[in-house]
Amino acid sequence: MRAVIKVSPDTELVELRDIETPALPPSGHARVTVVAAGICGTDLHIIDGSYSSRPPVALGHEVSGIVAEVSADVDPAWIGKPVAMETFFSTCGVCQFCRAGQPNMCAERVSIGSGTNGGFAETIIVPAKNLHELPASVDVVAGALSEPLACVCQSLFSPTPAVSPGDRVLVYGPGAVGLLAAQVARAAGAEVVIVGTASDATRLELAASLGFTTTLAPVTIDALPATWSLGPDVVIECSGAGPAMRSGLEIIRKHGRFVQMGQTGDLVSVPFAQLSFKELTVTGGFASTPTSWARAMTLLQNGLVDLAPLVSRSYPLEQWSDAFDATRRGDGVKLLLVP
Repeated sequence: MRAVIKVSPDTELVELRDIETPALPPSGHARVTVVAAGICGTDLHIIDGSYSSRPPVALGHEVSGIVAEVSADVDPAWIGKPVAMETFFSTCGVCQFCRAGQPNMCAERVSIGSGTNGGFAETIIVPAKNLHELPASVDVVAGALSEPLACVCQSLFSPTPAVSPGDRVLVYGPGAVGLLAAQVARAAGAEVVIVGTASDATRLELAASLGFTTTLAPVTIDALPATWSLGPDVVIECSGAGPAMRSGLEIIRKHGRFVQMGQTGDLVSVPFAQLSFKELTVTGGFASTPTSWARAMTLLQNGLVDLAPLVSRSYPLEQWSDAFDATRRGDGVKLLLVP
């Protein structure tokens, strides 16, 4: 089969290769024909060596597809179903985090797309317990965004909800994660405003088409609705940019909740004293858990989150390099590889 492979630990040594189609394990697994796989910032970090991986390995962890085959001990009713899938291929199962239902914190976790072959390939093998059937209302291509949606649910609701009905929520960054976070916050009963920069014009237009109020950075209280005079109750930072982090901590109201979702490998200077001056609650989130996946699937089933508008463009595997370059430039919202 064809796959986009991180060949070695060397920076940016990535190739489209023909590799042997893996055999289906004897128990507990499924073979999925990949329909689409989203390009994530993590994939770019794996390529440049700033996120760990076990090369040679096929990249891609935001995956949707059709179940083609299952092990003898797996319900054959899965065959033919459109699915998205959890990313952890294996965990130790016995550490305090695994026992608490937090496999994202397991030190022994192995993930598709970094530790074992992922979705930038024609097929993928995953544990059957990781499969989630996509609702009939969700296009299977757009279903690849189920994984970032599950990550958003992890950040906003674990261990306790960061967003409650009636909250005023300010989201920094109108990329895929920001637009998903805004939809999830709205589904939780919040009033949402999305902040972007001048270079985000197209993304902010998309946010407006989804029914959100938008504003440009640097944002001030005067730019927010009149009822937000004390500042937002919740800030969800999805850009990973230092100025946005600083702005969010400065504008948030006293006793507010700040959720850091955007990732950066750089050191960032922020007004940390605001945490004590305002008695803020600051949380973050890493990857996803079975609980956050269940919440994501419920949101999709109930039509409270729309994935399809966030898909900007799809590329065949042969054009993986063009797709990665476009992602680095910030073209569109979410770019996909479609084997």
